Amino acid sequence: MTLTARLNAAPVLALGFRPFFLAAGLSAILSVAVWLAILSGLWPQPGHLAGTAWHAHEMLFGYLAAVIAGFLLTAVRNWTGMPTATGVRLAALVGLWLAGRLAPWLGLPPLLVVLLDLAFFPALALVLWRPLWCGPNPVNRVFLLVFAGMTAAGAMVHLEALGLLVGGAVRGHRLMLDLIVLVMLLVSGRVMPFFIKSALANAQPRVFPQLERLVFAVAAGLLIVDFVRPLGPVAGGLALTLGLLQLARLIGWHDRRIWTTPMLTVLYAGLLWLALGLILDGLPVFTGMTPRAALHSLTVGAIGVLTLGMMARVAVGHTGRTMQAVPLTLLAFILINLAAVLRGLAPLLAPAGYQIWLTTGGLCWMLAFGLFLWGHAPMLWSTRPDGRPG
Repeated sequence: MTLTARLNAAPVLALGFRPFFLAAGLSAILSVAVWLAILSGLWPQPGHLAGTAWHAHEMLFGYLAAVIAGFLLTAVRNWTGMPTATGVRLAALVGLWLAGRLAPWLGLPPLLVVLLDLAFFPALALVLWRPLWCGPNPVNRVFLLVFAGMTAAGAMVHLEALGLLVGGAVRGHRLMLDLIVLVMLLVSGRVMPFFIKSALANAQPRVFPQLERLVFAVAAGLLIVDFVRPLGPVAGGLALTLGLLQLARLIGWHDRRIWTTPMLTVLYAGLLWLALGLILDGLPVFTGMTPRAALHSLTVGAIGVLTLGMMARVAVGHTGRTMQAVPLTLLAFILINLAAVLRGLAPLLAPAGYQIWLTTGGLCWMLAFGLFLWGHAPMLWSTRPDGRPG
C-alpha cells in the first residue's frame, strides 16, 4: 500500500476534528509548559517572536487555530452536506500548522518563519472555500472574511518582530482576539439552543432575532474601534455593552437542567466567562483597573473553557459514542474553570500573589488538557465503534 493510500485510510485522518483536536490538546500543554519554563529561566527564548509575543501568538495562532480548523472542517460538512478535507489533504494541512509552530525554534530565516505561519489560514480558507461559498447558507461565507482578518492579524504581529511595525504585536493579537469573540458569538448562537433542545426534554431556549442582530453589530463595532482607537471610552463602552448583551442571550437560553448535564454545563460556563470577560475588559476605562487586566478571563476563561468543552463534545458525538462526560472529563472541566479563576480573577483580587496564580493556573490548564487527551485521544485515532465513516 502506498503512503498516499495509507494516509487516506488512516482513521485519524477520516475527519478534520481528529488530528486537529489531538494537535490542539498537545499544543495547549506544551506551549504553556514551555512558557512557564521560559519565565523560570529553564528554557531559551525562540529565535522569532520572543517573550509575551510568542506566548500570546501560540495560544491564539497555535492552539486556537487548531481548534478552529478541527471544528470547522467537521461542522461545515454537517452544515452544508458537502465534503471537507480528509486523508492526504488533511495531513498536509496539519503539517502546515505544525511547521508554523516549529519554525521559530529551528533557526530558519525570519521571512520563511513568517511565511510558514501566515500560510495556515489561507490554506484553511482554500480547503473550505467551496462548501462555505456554495453551500445553502450564505451566512457561512463570513468565515472566509474571518480567515482573511486572522491572516492580517498574524501579519501585524510578524511585522513588529521584523522591525517594520511598532506596536504590531499588541494590535494584531487584539484583532485576533476580537475576531475569535465574534466567532464564538456566531457559533454559540447557532449551536447552543440546538444542543439544549436536543439534550433536555421539552426545553425551550428563547432566541430573540433583534437581540442577535444587536450582538453582532456591537461585536463588529468593538472589533473596528479596538483596531482604530483601542483602550478608549468608546471601546470600553462597546465591550461593556457586548458583555451585557451576551448575558441577556444566556438568560434567554437558560434551563436549570443545564447545570446537571455536564456536556452543556461546560459550554454554558464558557459563555458566561465570555460575558464576564467582556464586562471586565470594558471597566478599566471607567474605573481604576489596569487596562487589559482581565485579559485572561477572555482567553483562559471564555476561550479555554468553551473550546475544551466543544472538543470533548465533538470527539464523543462524532465518534458514535453516548453524549456524556466520564469522571476524568468532568475533572478536566473543573480544572479548566479553576485555571480561569486563577489567571483571570485572582490577580485582580490579590495582585501580590501574581506569581502563584500564574504557576498554579498554568498547571491546572495543563492538567485539564492532559485529562482531555487521556480520555479522548483513543477516540480520535481509532475507527468509530459503530463502523460508520468519519
